[in-house]
Amino acid sequence: MTMLLAIDNGFQACLVAPTEILANQHYNGIKELLKDTGVTCELLTGSVKKSVRKPIHEAPESGNLHILIGTHAVLEDKVVFKNLGFAIIDEQHRFGVAQRSKLWHKNEIPPHVLVMTATPIPRTLAMSLYGDLDISVIDELPPGRKPVKTVHRYDSNRLKVFQFIKEEIKKGRQVYVVYPLIQESEALDYKDLMDGYESIARDFPQPEYQISIVHGKMKPEDKDYEMERFVKGETQIMVATTVIEVGVNVPNASVMIIESAERFGLSQLHQLRGRVGRGADQSYCILMTSYKLSSEAKTRLETMVQTNDGFEIAEVDLKLRGPGDIMGTQQSGMLNLKIADIVKDNSILKSARYYALQLLKEDPTLEKPENLVVRHFYAQLAKFKNISELY
Repeated sequence: MTMLLAIDNGFQACLVAPTEILANQHYNGIKELLKDTGVTCELLTGSVKKSVRKPIHEAPESGNLHILIGTHAVLEDKVVFKNLGFAIIDEQHRFGVAQRSKLWHKNEIPPHVLVMTATPIPRTLAMSLYGDLDISVIDELPPGRKPVKTVHRYDSNRLKVFQFIKEEIKKGRQVYVVYPLIQESEALDYKDLMDGYESIARDFPQPEYQISIVHGKMKPEDKDYEMERFVKGETQIMVATTVIEVGVNVPNASVMIIESAERFGLSQLHQLRGRVGRGADQSYCILMTSYKLSSEAKTRLETMVQTNDGFEIAEVDLKLRGPGDIMGTQQSGMLNLKIADIVKDNSILKSARYYALQLLKEDPTLEKPENLVVRHFYAQLAKFKNISELY
């Protein structure tokens, strides 16, 4: 609806998603809603053929295209808009600060921006506390859905977990088994995945059980084929890496097993859990780990077991990782504030921002006698490179 408001006012809109699976879903859904309206919509991803890509690049610049949906391909410099007024970033925690800022520069006057996520990254939460983002929260499950039950199990419980999977499959349900993928060690993680796949294939033999496998090294068409089999219910188990973290919607899947869960961040764990619980059946998320756990890993796992609330999870993440550099590009790390605590002092920060805005509204040039002290402070600040030099 907001995209249509922008178009009504002579602007263009774009929607960026982190994976081709998700971009395709958005495109198909929006294309269906727009049929017979005269509003034009195109899809731009890495898989779009070169012959098709050229006219898609030219359409936004000429103003003939109203809505462009795509992956990181939309952020490329060759994608130029005539008048971009509204930009949406879906699953924004999957984009870096510099990537997101590329969208702001797609128009001389920066477009209105809507960022969406189930897990606000610490930086975003910090920015919202500072008041640079207005937040809308959807805190209710869609009608008929039940909260996902999350449990932590050690590797020694694996036989019981496999037995539970078999019982769920007997009921006609489907299961995800996810392995970590860390870029620094792709070969090692690939081995993890293949070892895991072979182990599951032994315990869930064909023809009684069918297994899909999806990972980042596969060709897009092979990935789509395996995903499609799982979506259609032709396979009961999906063995995958984090490529299925976003954009996969299979309402019949009721169990998410996360292997080596201690190697995942809170945001990823919460996103992976979101792949189940999409139908009316009770769904489960099982976090599998070894006994060797750092205290931070224990905190992450306990948080996941205790809550389904994305904001609560982001607050714990904020405490563990810090909010990053509010003015820069660092997305986590500790702020060197002398006294304030960005989590505990949330209400004070909100009040301070409210009064600062009121002050600027009533006395923008800080001329009033009672505001001279503030004016003097900023005059001093202008002489220094950063605020810490004042003290």
